[in-house]
Amino acid sequence: MKSRLAASIALSALVIVGATGCAGITPQATTIDYSASDGANVPKSGPIEVRNAFVVVDESGTLGNLVAGLVNTTSDAQTIHISIGDGPSQSVRIAGQKSVSLGGDDAKPMTFENLDTKAGATIDVYFQSGDAEGIKYAIPVLDGTLPYYSKLVPTPQPSPTTKPVAPAVEVTPTPSETPVG
Repeated sequence: MKSRLAASIALSALVIVGATGCAGITPQATTIDYSASDGANVPKSGPIEVRNAFVVVDESGTLGNLVAGLVNTTSDAQTIHISIGDGPSQSVRIAGQKSVSLGGDDAKPMTFENLDTKAGATIDVYFQSGDAEGIKYAIPVLDGTLPYYSKLVPTPQPSPTTKPVAPAVEVTPTPSETPVG
């Protein structure tokens, strides 16, 4: 009788351990950090955090609008420098403990020219703030196919054209002189 009881207890323990053992060695999906949106959260590198960053490109894929949330986690004003590819860097100054939205509905677009990308790809964007070295991070590229992104597609700025300018002073012919005589 004692052996049957011991066997039952051992079997029960084996079933419990076997049924719950997978959870002990398998990572739980709820503990994995990810961006639950179309953009990417850039790993922290410096005092300014970059959240939900993505680039909306025009049809040709050469002009892009960077959309992101920038958060200054310090009490002092900080500057972040952002560049894509070999193009010039653009800077944004953010007051202490404040956040700024880039390229969204109510924000001025931060456009980058001479890109070579298409929607669905990722593009390397370099972010540098404070004294930190900075980080290059792959940001998703989207287009205006979805209605809520159609307003974020950048449009090329019109190039300055020269128009003929009318003279400021009208030239009047001088009367011809008549000989006195």
